[in-house]
Amino acid sequence: MVSFAAAAEAIGSGRVFCALVGFDGFTDAILHAVRSRATMRVEDFSRIETITEFAERVGGAAGKSTNIELVRRELRFGGNGPLMASGLAGLGARVSYVGSIGVASDDSSGHARVDPIFAEFAKRCERVIAIGVPGHTDAVEFADGKIMFNHTANVQAVTWEAIVSGVGLREMREMVGSSVLLGVVNWSLLGGVPGIWRGLMRDVLMGMPTRVGGVRRRMFVDLSDPAKRTDGDIAGMLVQLREMEGVVAVTLGLNLAEAQRVAKVVGVRDDEAEEHAQRVARLASGLRDAIGIDTVVVHPREGAAAASAGERSVWVDGPVTANPKLSTGAGDHFNAGFAFAQASAMPLEQCVAAAAATSGAYVRDAASPTRERVAEMLRGGW
Repeated sequence: MVSFAAAAEAIGSGRVFCALVGFDGFTDAILHAVRSRATMRVEDFSRIETITEFAERVGGAAGKSTNIELVRRELRFGGNGPLMASGLAGLGARVSYVGSIGVASDDSSGHARVDPIFAEFAKRCERVIAIGVPGHTDAVEFADGKIMFNHTANVQAVTWEAIVSGVGLREMREMVGSSVLLGVVNWSLLGGVPGIWRGLMRDVLMGMPTRVGGVRRRMFVDLSDPAKRTDGDIAGMLVQLREMEGVVAVTLGLNLAEAQRVAKVVGVRDDEAEEHAQRVARLASGLRDAIGIDTVVVHPREGAAAASAGERSVWVDGPVTANPKLSTGAGDHFNAGFAFAQASAMPLEQCVAAAAATSGAYVRDAASPTRERVAEMLRGGW
C-alpha cells in the first residue's frame, strides 16, 4: 500500500538535477465539437460530450455527409517533449530543451528563433534550442478523452543530423553529460527518432560515465500512440530500447492502448477478464521482462502500474476527475512526474503516486504544477 504522505515528503524534498528533453514541438488547438446551438453567439452551444457520441455522429454520416462545427477554446504550445519538459521544470528540474519550437530562419546565421507561442515555456527552462518549426495538432476534447488530429510534416525534419547541425556535437555531449535524465519522446510521429537514438548512443553516450553525481543516468521514452505504425516498426524500436539499456537505464511509458499493442507484438498475455489493477500490473511486469529494459509504466485512466528491475510490480489508483479543465498533455505530465521521481531515487510505488498526482493536478489546473502542488495532491490522498 503506497504511503501518500511519504510520497508527498519525498517529492517536496526531491533533488535538483539536470534534464535534457527533445525533440518535437507542436502548436495545440484545444477544440470542442458542437452538438447543438441555442443561438449563433460563439459560446452559446452544448458540446458533444463523449467520444462514443462523436463516433455515432460520424458513423451516421456514412453514405451521406455531415458537418461538425469545432469551437477553438485555446491555442497552446504542445508536443510530447515540450509538455513533458514543462512538467519537469515545474517540479524543479533544470531542463534543457532541443526541438522544433522555432520560426523559419529570417537571418543569415540560420539559427531559428523560438516561436512566440513557446515563449512562456522557454522561460521555465534553463535553455532552449530551436532546430525547426513546430507541427500542429487539433485536439478535440471530450469528457472521456480526446481525439488528436496531427499535422506532422514540419517535425519530420527533426533528425540527428539536424540536431548536430543546429546544436553542435560538443554542446550535445556537454548537455547529456550533465543530465541525470534524458527524455526522448513522440516516436510514433517523428520518423527521425530511431536515428536520434542511434546518434546519441554512437556519438554521445558510448564511453561516457553511466552515473551523474552518483546517480545512474536514465532515459524516459514515450511512444505517443503507435496504432498507425507496423508491427515490424514496433519490434525494431523495442530492439533499440534493449540495446540502449546497456548504457542508460531505460523507462518506457505507455497508456493502456499502447501497452496492449506492444504486448501483441512481443507476445505478452493480456487477460481482459482479470481484475483491472492486477491485469495492468501483470502487463507492466510482462512487458518489462519481454523487452529487457529497466522499467515499464502503464497508465490507464483509473490509475497506473509499474514494474522495475529488482522491485515488484505496483498499482496505484489515480485521482480521476469527471470535469478536467484540460486533458491534452495529461499523459506527458504523468511522464514528467514519474521521470522526476525516478531520477530523484524515490521507490517505485512513490514514483507512480507522484506521476498520478502531477497529471491529476495538471488536468484540474490546466497548468504544469509545482512540486508543492503535487505534494498537496498526494497529502489529500485523492
